[in-house]
Amino acid sequence: MAVPKKHTSKSKTKIRKSVWKDKANKVALRALSLAKSILTNRSKSFYYAVNSSTDPLESVPTDRDSI
Repeated sequence: MAVPKKHTSKSKTKIRKSVWKDKANKVALRALSLAKSILTNRSKSFYYAVNSSTDPLESVPTDRDSI
């Protein structure tokens, strides 16, 4: 005979949801911190190429240059 399952209490549901949100918040803070360190050129764990020109559009060829 079929027996109904026990329901999860609201407190347990809220605890699980808060743990999930805390994990997401930690990851978001680390990503923001990495982005800030890259923008200020203080990153020690992220390698990237640095353009010698100050204007990023100078190095991109366009069709108007050939006219």
